[in-house]
Amino acid sequence: MSNVSYDFSGRTAIVTGGSAGIGAEISRHYAAAGAKVAIWDLAEPCDAPDGALFCKIDISQPDQIADAVATTREVFGGIDFLSHNAGFAGPTLPVVENDPSTWARVIEVNLTGTFYLAHAVVPVMQERGFGRIINMASLAGKEGTPNASAYSAAKAGVIGFTKSLAKELAQTDIRVNCIAPAAIKTAILDQMAPDFVQIMIDKSPMKRLGWVEEAARLVMWLSSDDCTFNTGAVFDLSGGRATY
Repeated sequence: MSNVSYDFSGRTAIVTGGSAGIGAEISRHYAAAGAKVAIWDLAEPCDAPDGALFCKIDISQPDQIADAVATTREVFGGIDFLSHNAGFAGPTLPVVENDPSTWARVIEVNLTGTFYLAHAVVPVMQERGFGRIINMASLAGKEGTPNASAYSAAKAGVIGFTKSLAKELAQTDIRVNCIAPAAIKTAILDQMAPDFVQIMIDKSPMKRLGWVEEAARLVMWLSSDDCTFNTGAVFDLSGGRATY
């Protein structure tokens, strides 16, 4: 944990994809700051913070999102933060070898799911007159990753959606931002060939992977009352790799 502390007592945070990886670390940070945490994921967390609520949910299904909103409100009373990390990368293949149904699924989960979440959660935030939405995009959405056309296109869409929604809500106390990470050290990388991981490290001017703690600390600031004049922004988390 960082030596910078936040007090989110009385606040409720939804963390999609909060059972593992970056989302799990964000859940722990929210809980350490005193927030009530609702983890929305397909897989049940192995080590959830004390008192956390778990809702099994596929974010591409609006009815499941509606049920999770209702459950979260019933248990915790409201929704203040949405840290959206759930996603589906799909296979790494050239465009000409990509199956159209797989392309559609990647877009449905990563981009359309982001819309479904905002469509359901924003009205709850509007009732309270406060909200912080942090969408996890990707450097792929800015640069375009070879052999990951669907994922790159979907994350570019998340960036555009974030900017659009932020402008719609700019005159309220609801801030909407996104984070664009490069490769972050999670268990997923253990499934990759070491030489492929090394290529990602070599692309970074810092010559290392990002840490889940670094992503979580950025989410904490974006959730805080200190984040007042930042909305519709893309916060790179790339060790200097991003060029625009």
